[in-house]
Amino acid sequence: MKKHLLLLLSIALLFSCKGKKNTLTGRDTVEVQDFMQSFPPLKVPYQLTDAALNKKSDDSTMISYEIFTQFVPDTLLSKEFGEDAEPKIYPLGRIDVSKDEKYLLAKAIHSDKKVAYIISLDRNDRFAGGMEFLHVDADPSTTQVSTIDRHFSIDKAIVRKKSDGSSSDGKDVYGYNKDASQFMLFMTDPLDETVNELINPLDTLPHKNKFSGDYIKDKKNIVSIRDGKKPDRFRFFIHFEKMAGDCTGELKGDARFTSAGSAIYQSAGDPCVMQFSFTANSVTLKEQEGCGSRRGLKCSFDGNYPKKKEQKPKTLKKKIPEKK
Repeated sequence: MKKHLLLLLSIALLFSCKGKKNTLTGRDTVEVQDFMQSFPPLKVPYQLTDAALNKKSDDSTMISYEIFTQFVPDTLLSKEFGEDAEPKIYPLGRIDVSKDEKYLLAKAIHSDKKVAYIISLDRNDRFAGGMEFLHVDADPSTTQVSTIDRHFSIDKAIVRKKSDGSSSDGKDVYGYNKDASQFMLFMTDPLDETVNELINPLDTLPHKNKFSGDYIKDKKNIVSIRDGKKPDRFRFFIHFEKMAGDCTGELKGDARFTSAGSAIYQSAGDPCVMQFSFTANSVTLKEQEGCGSRRGLKCSFDGNYPKKKEQKPKTLKKKIPEKK
């Protein structure tokens, strides 16, 4: 009888240990699996408002600063909170982009500051890059919303109500550049300003191949081509604004050459198929199918873009001294 009782107690103890959730509020070293499990899975599109970020968090889910910085560099937090601060961290969720890429969203609080971060991890769940996802400001006239869409683009929008009843808005659009291991600003529409500044996310990448370069109609209509990892492939970024800005489109990816001057963008899981036709001085885009989610309904990516001539650095001619 005693043997049976001892066996039952051992089994009960075993199950209680397995069912016990590892706490992340202390200072001990924890396994990466425990750290990842503390972030509940999220589906895209995902949206976070400043009002939601201001809500009180459940302290039972808190991750201590010591444990959080075992997996995320403290420099990401110190930019906002300072080197001596140890903010409380609360997991918001996890987005699985692919086998090689995951995003963690976390909330950090210290004193009167509240900041949400987005953190990219590689295939081994190691830190790759991170940035502020939403920062609660002290201005009661503003409302902030940050969104991750189905294509994993990040929109950080802000609206300010004015005293006359009108409002103004601004927006920054980011995307993650895996090669550079950082979130990069694609486009900015500044608050209370009318001029939009388009930032080319491929600008600093190599462009030595024959058709690599920038094809530009104007500052808001651009096709940027950069060298690919293989000779038959290239990277591209397309942004256009038509109908006085009422219809816009944007697409970024890798395309492959199908002949000497023709290429196609076609990616698994993406219904969009884009044809590129190159000449020595221009590129023509032609939608083949399924690109409607990347643009407005009343316009298309179709169009011809002249190639921007690169200015070669001036070389100074060496002056030959006259013979006396």
